[in-house]
This record gives sequence, C-alpha cells and structure tokens, in this order.
Amino acid sequence: MNPSSVSTSANAALIEEYHQRWLEDHNSVDPTWRAFFQGFTLGSNGQPPSSAPDGAIVDNIKQSGVYYLISAYRTIGHTQAHLNPLAGPPSPSPKLALERFRLSDADLDIVFDVGNFRGGGQLKLRDLLAQLNQTYCEHTGVEYTHIQDQECRRWLQERIESTLLEPDFTKAQKARILRRVHKAELFEKFLHTKYVGQKRFSLEGGETIIAALDAVIDHCPTVEIEEIVMGMAHRGRLNVLCSVMRKSFDLLFEQFSDNYVPDTVAGDGDVKYHLGYESILTTTSGKKVEVRLAANPSHLEIVGPVVEGKARARQRHRGDTAERRLVMPLLIHGDAAIAGQGIVAEMLQFSQIPGYRTGGTLHFVINNQIGFTTDSIDSRSSRYCTDVAKTIEAPIFHVNGDDPEEVCMVAQLAVEFRRRWSRDVFIDMYCYRKHGHNETDEPSFTQPMMYKQIAGHEPVSTHYTRQLIAEGSLTETEGEEIKAEYSATLDENLAKAKAREATKTAKRKAAAAPDPYKGSTAIFQRNYHFTAVETKITREAVDQIFAALTKVPEGFNVHPKIQRFVDNRAKAHREGGPFDWGMGEALAFGSLLLDGTPVRLSGQDSQRGTFTHRHAVFNDHTNGSQYVPLNQLAERQAKFCVYNSLLSEAAVLAFDHGYALDYPDMLVIWEAQFGDFANGAQVVIDQFIASSESKWQRTTSITLLLPHGYEGQGPEHSSARLERFLQLCAEDNIQVANLTTPAQLFHILRRQVKRDFRKPLVIMSPKSLLRHPAVVSKLEDFTEGSFQEILNDPLDPAKAERVILCSGKVYYDLCEYRDKEKIENTAIVRIEQLYPLHRAHLGALADAYGRDARLIWCQEEPQNMGAWSFIAPQLEEIFGRKAVYAGRAAASSPAVGVLAIHRQQLAAFIQSAFTL
Repeated sequence: MNPSSVSTSANAALIEEYHQRWLEDHNSVDPTWRAFFQGFTLGSNGQPPSSAPDGAIVDNIKQSGVYYLISAYRTIGHTQAHLNPLAGPPSPSPKLALERFRLSDADLDIVFDVGNFRGGGQLKLRDLLAQLNQTYCEHTGVEYTHIQDQECRRWLQERIESTLLEPDFTKAQKARILRRVHKAELFEKFLHTKYVGQKRFSLEGGETIIAALDAVIDHCPTVEIEEIVMGMAHRGRLNVLCSVMRKSFDLLFEQFSDNYVPDTVAGDGDVKYHLGYESILTTTSGKKVEVRLAANPSHLEIVGPVVEGKARARQRHRGDTAERRLVMPLLIHGDAAIAGQGIVAEMLQFSQIPGYRTGGTLHFVINNQIGFTTDSIDSRSSRYCTDVAKTIEAPIFHVNGDDPEEVCMVAQLAVEFRRRWSRDVFIDMYCYRKHGHNETDEPSFTQPMMYKQIAGHEPVSTHYTRQLIAEGSLTETEGEEIKAEYSATLDENLAKAKAREATKTAKRKAAAAPDPYKGSTAIFQRNYHFTAVETKITREAVDQIFAALTKVPEGFNVHPKIQRFVDNRAKAHREGGPFDWGMGEALAFGSLLLDGTPVRLSGQDSQRGTFTHRHAVFNDHTNGSQYVPLNQLAERQAKFCVYNSLLSEAAVLAFDHGYALDYPDMLVIWEAQFGDFANGAQVVIDQFIASSESKWQRTTSITLLLPHGYEGQGPEHSSARLERFLQLCAEDNIQVANLTTPAQLFHILRRQVKRDFRKPLVIMSPKSLLRHPAVVSKLEDFTEGSFQEILNDPLDPAKAERVILCSGKVYYDLCEYRDKEKIENTAIVRIEQLYPLHRAHLGALADAYGRDARLIWCQEEPQNMGAWSFIAPQLEEIFGRKAVYAGRAAASSPAVGVLAIHRQQLAAFIQSAFTL
C-alpha cells in the first residue's frame, strides 16, 4: 500500500474528494473526517504535510463534549433564561460550564460539528455558544425534550432553533403590539383612579397578555381556526373583555356604579368579573374569529374542563369531529392555581382520551409569582408552576412578560404547534401583580421586598416604546399619540356610562311598580310545569330497537355470559315482558336515537355498567374488537356515544356540563360509578349545575345517574347524598328523582328532551333493584302512559287507615313487609320526583285519603340525611298535619359497616312504619 495515499478503499473517489477538500481548507469537512486525515498523515510520516492548513486536530472527546453541550442547552437551557422581570438574569449554572463537557476557553475558536443544530454544519465553539444562548437562555426558556414522540420533538426543535427564537415582526405588527399593551395599561390605570377601592382583580404587571391574546386571535385564520372557547379566572378578566373581546367600555363602567341595576329580568346575576361574553372579531386578514369566554365562579380552575366540553360541542356544531382543528380551547391560568388545583391534572389526563379529546388546548399562565398572599416556595414543590404539563408531554414556553414581542411570538408558535400535533401546549408568562389580590388588599404586609421592587419597576409600555424608538420602528410622537388616543376614548365612555346611569335611575324612580320584562328582547324558556309530554313509543319502535339490541354480527365472538344476556333480552321481548331496568334504559336511548336525538353517556365503566346491567358495548373476547348495538338501529338514526371515563368525577362532570351547555339538542348523561362519587364533583354541582341558570341565565338538560340504595355494603357506596341535592333546590332550578320502575326511567329520560324547557336532572338510580324480580315493567308501560311524579297505591283510599309516603328502593321493602304480614289497611305512595314536588297531585291525594289516615314518611337513609328534612314541612303544609318519621336514627356516617346490624335496622324501621 502506498503510504501517501488514503484512497485504497471501495469508497476511494469519495475519500479522495474529502481529502482534497481538507488539504485546501481543514474546516471544509466535518471534525470526524478532519481528525481522520490528520491522524492518517501523522501516522504515515510523523508530521502533517506542508500543504495542510494550520489547525489543531479535533479531539473526539471534545467533539463528543460539543454534542453533549448542545443537548444540555436543549434540556436545561431554560434554567439560565432571564424570565423574571423583577430580577436580573440568573447566575451562570455550573451544569452548562464548558469544563463540564471537557471544553475550555482555549477551544472557543475551534470549529466543531454541530450535529443537527440549525440543520447541521460546522461552527466555531464561540459562535455556537452565542446561538445556543440566544435560542434557549434569553427571555424565553423552552422545555420540550421530555416529549417522547421524536417526530414531534424534532419539529418543535427545528422551529425553535431555525429562528433562534428571535421575533420577526413588521413595523405595523410592532405598533399593534404596543397599542395593545398601552390599551391594557391605560384601562387599568383608568379604573384605578376612577373607581378607587373597588374590586376588579387588576391585570397591572401582566398587561402583555392582552397583546398575546390579540396575536393568537389574529393568527388563527393562518392555521384554519375559526373559533376560540376561552376560560379564565378573575385576574385580568375585565381587561380581556374590553381590550380583546371588544365589550363596550361604557357598559363596563356603568357596572362599576354603586347604583347599577342590571337589565336582566330573570335570576340573581353574578359579579362582573365572573360573567361570560361572546364576540366575533375581524382579524387583519379580514377573516373573522368567534371568541366565547365562559362564565365561571370563584373556584378558579373548575372552568377548565367546562371549556373543554363546550369546545367539543362547538366542534360538533361545525362538523369538526375528525381532526378537531376549527375550534380551539384557550385557558388562562394563574400560577398558584394551575399548580395547586387538582382539577388541572384531571383535565390534562383526558386531553387525549377519545371521548374527551378537543384537538389540543392552548394554556396561558399569568405567572405573577404569588398566590393571594402565598409565595411560590410555599405553594408548590415543583420548580415551575407548569410542571404538571409534563405528565402529558406538553411543550412549555417560559417567557418574560416584559418582552411583549417574545410573548407574542411564542403565542403564535404555540398555536401552530397545537394545529400540527393536536396536543396541549403551555405558555408560562412571568410577570408580577402590582396590587394585592384585589384592590383593597395591602400586599406589602406579606411580600415587602417584592413590592419594593414592583414600586420601582417601569411599565412594559415604557421600555417597549423606548426599544421601538431606538430601532427606528416608532417615533416618540407616535408613541404619545397612541397613549392620548386611548385616554380620550376611556373618558368619552365614562361620560356615556354616567349619562346612561342617570337616565335609568330617573326612569326607575318615575315608575311606581316597574315591570322587569318591559323593553326586554330576551327569549326565555317556559317556566317549569307538570304538563305531560308524549313519551310513549310504538310497538314497531320497540321491535326495531330490540332487533338491534339482540343481534350479534356474524363472526363476532361475544362472551358466553353476554350471549345469555342477549338471549334473555330477546326472550323478554318475544313474550312482551318483563322488562328490567337495563332494558327500560336501552329503550329510552334507542327511541331517542330513532327520533334524531343523539345521546352521550360518560362515566367510569359506563359501557358495561358498574353492576353489569347495561352492556352498551360488546367486546369480542378473541380479538378485542367492539360492537355498539344502539348504533345499528337504522341508517339515519342519531349517534349513541358511550365512553368509559378516566377515574375522575369533577373534571368529567364539568366537561359534560360544558358539552350540554353548547349542544342542547343532545341528551348528555354523566353516570357516577357509585352515587357517593358525586362528592368529588360537588363544586361542579354547586357552582354550575344548580346555579348557572340563576347566575348566568344558562340552562342545560344534563342528567346525572347516581346509584343509590342501602344493601348493607357499608358507609361508602350506599348513599348518593340525596339530601345535598335537595338542599340545592330552589326556583325550579334542578329536578331530583328517586325512581322505582324501568318504565319510569324510560319516560323521564325521554321527557328530558321532549319538553319545551331545559332543567338538569338528578336520578337516584338503583343497584340491587337492577335485578329485583319486582322491579320490572310490561310492554304496554312503554307504549302507553308518561312519567308520573307520584305513584299512588291501588288500595281504595276509603280503606286506608295509614298512608306511608316514601321514595326509591325502600318501597319494595315496605311492600314485602305488607305482603308478608297481610296488612290491608295501609297505602304506600311513592314520590318519584322529589323536586319540583308535584304539590297539586299530592294535595289531591291528601284530599282522597282524608285527615284521619295516619301519615308516615319512611326512608332508608338516616334521619339527618335523605329527603326527610326537605319533605317534612311540605307534607305538613299539604296534608294539614305532621308526618311521623320512620327510618334510621340520625347518624354521622351514611350507613353502618356490618351487614347484620344493617338488617336489624331495616327490620326495625320497616316495622315501625306500620306500627308508629
């Protein structure tokens, strides 16, 4: 072999070409080839050839160090970013020191291969460090290397590194950003001076979000987003309403008045920073984007899953159920809330689950580094408030709120990420809170050092204006004109508000008895009424539904026990009954689907049913494929959607409530695995389902199925806490039912979508009664009749010396005792719907049974639970005498934990119902 030649391999031509390049310029080839050629030459004659350029051999260890250095910046560069506007850049991290990678300052001018950084190639170490710092360590820190999807991670990496995360806005766009910042600042200052001491949950310190939201909305048409469903808590809400969603300034100013009386004609209303709003905004492209801000209570993050449900419903409206790109959920969080509220984790966990997916959510955190009076060190254990986002591998952009261009750039990149990957993405904007939690608080009591810094910190608009003037994007005069323009607008709108308030006050004084409905253009639903609606179905419809329910596709390997389940249903259908609870429910669903009403049922184990009564989905036990009989009724039927939810109550119920809000033509049902699981969703029940009509004039027909009944199984899973729902009842806000027959379930579910008004429905559904031989209905119970709020006893009232009123499962215990003891003078009346109580019907029964009959209320729940406290005063008023209580004694626990004691208690109070 000729020692002076390296071109002796199969790739001789390629190696010779690279060798020639190296001879001419050693930096023209990557370091691996460079090291090879120099090492080969030294090995051949002991020294580099005279024609070789000067330059040290690139050490393979150093080259490896460069690769690790790039990886380190991608992974932990965010820890070096200057994120906090109240502090300087962080101290240099030893984890990014050159020495850690076996490099030193002596290597700064050596050219290294940079792998896939910015498309690959070679850079001097000095230049590489500069670009890495610019990309990962300036005013934006990015966390994305935790994403396991390599394609997704590389897409994001390329978008970040190709631009060095350097904003590239035009002069017009920069002027627009400045205008939005000015608008936000002037709005807050105006309210602060004109309405001293009034709560408004100021945005001061975080005004950049107004520019960011504007940038997001303006960017939506670029990525084919037509609608945004937005949720946020109080901070900055008023500013968002006016500065982003174009709510009239003068209308808002009027609401600040101590004499303000809203023009609503129904409900009790809510404070101004809880209200929702909808608007259609025109972008700079001329295209329109619809923006819907959801109303929400003070329970912070609970609105998040409601927004997700609303967004999914809006996607259905737009026919966007495949890709889910046209409607984007956008949630604005506080830093303390996103870290501290468990509902966020629940919501994230269903973000990619089929029944709850919305195509990705843009999360924006207004990180003012304090929660009420609590420092971040006391409010979480994680480094960042957004660390919960890593559970679903969402990218996180941490960005300095004092750099509005970077915030807007990152916001638009986040929208593009959501569009491309249909996944959640987070923006964590570090800012501060100029005032206390509200404007009546004194924040320096608890954060004296922070508020000294805030007091001396200049507004975003000041230094951004200075930056734009310095770079020639704006003149000083133009900057002043922008401020003056908005100040004048605010003054004009304040004058309008005062004038309108004076006019309204004069009119109210002049009217002796003002008519709240006068002048209203609102369209109200009808008041609650008991008029029966047609819910029966034809025999032909029954046959059509059961033909699908009892058919298993050829080649589908259904489990043998499910086959018996199907065969039993077919037998009951052939013989005209008896129809059990599951069959009554299936008939309700099937008939609604044939009528064109879609049905959504979600909850833990809802496909099978916790107690194996439903089997809405068949699973092939050999290959796992699924078959849904209720979707095989007819060619043009509505869709039946049944989903097993994640192990969550609050987030899932909130999601379904949001869905029901924005898709009222669908029967939306949430089923608790056991009734007491509703405890975990109490915030949703209290602050949305029971009160949204009164607070926000928003109605739904959402239905809750809560398994309830005492079977001796212990304190948990016996009670759905009926008393809590009844305590929430007022103003015909919700319906609470405790049903006893399959036909009653059938009719109430159909009634829920057939009436001319919408009200939430809470059903105490059964457990042991699902298979009780007496809990059945006949065919004619479905083809005739309607829902009955009260089921009377067939006993002749003239023979009744005792009337026992009850609700739910205990009815069958009472009947069993009456039959066993051959008691013939006692009527047992079932109140199937406890609220709204059909007082007229009950009054007619009171007249029929007369004043002499002994009046008993019997329940299986302890005396301080169940319906007793709710129903007792009403029975006294209707019957003209007090009812006697028969049931368990008051208790702190819902039920005993021993079956034998349960049976003793049951026997005792059932006997007492007939003897007291």
